[in-house]
Amino acid sequence: MNDAGDIVLVPIGHVDSALTDLDDAPRQGDEGAPDAWVVVNPDVAAALLGTEVGDEVVIITWLDRAQRDVLVTHPRGDTSRPESGVFATRAPDRPNPIGLHLARVVEIDANRVRVDRLEAIDGTPVLDLKPMLASPDRR
Repeated sequence: MNDAGDIVLVPIGHVDSALTDLDDAPRQGDEGAPDAWVVVNPDVAAALLGTEVGDEVVIITWLDRAQRDVLVTHPRGDTSRPESGVFATRAPDRPNPIGLHLARVVEIDANRVRVDRLEAIDGTPVLDLKPMLASPDRR
């Protein structure tokens, strides 16, 4: 937090993807999303130490093109479905448009990490990259 009590997030990098248009992006990674690169800023690249090909990761993004004033939506944009509050959906338009993306590391090249099935569009700010943990019963 800063002195005013605001939360300040600083991106650690951005997405480099063939997806450039919101309308062309799949809603979830397993719905035809392409491989993409997470480009980590050089000043935090040392944080990739220990990340390996094959790792399952959670990529946390800031959906910078989302509308932040949407509170109610039709799930998946389907107007035949009843409206739901955005907290009951994975809709990108929401008060704090944080994206969560599950992917697998397929290549690492210096400060760039190529992952599979990333539905984030080109230029999306990346806030964090975290390893997936095994479920408690498998740890």
